[in-house]
Amino acid sequence: MELELAGAELKAVLNRLRRAQGQIAGVIRMIEEGRDCEDVVTQLAAASRALDRAGFAIIATGLQQCVADIESGRRDGEDTQAMRARLEKLFLSLA
Repeated sequence: MELELAGAELKAVLNRLRRAQGQIAGVIRMIEEGRDCEDVVTQLAAASRALDRAGFAIIATGLQQCVADIESGRRDGEDTQAMRARLEKLFLSLA
């Protein structure tokens, strides 16, 4: 299954990933500067949340597309149970 993100969805996911990228760069800089542990962990948690949100947005889009594929009968030979198992595995990988 290929992921097809619409313009607005793609922009939102890319923005979240860029935000996480900036936060991770900030964490690295903070560690190199010997900043306070609490500040580093706070920034790292923010980066983790940004990555989680991007992942959930991608999975939500994938689920939406799969439901549409099932309803329209386009499944590329994959049965519903196999598709469900694959999506469940993806979802749980972010948990």
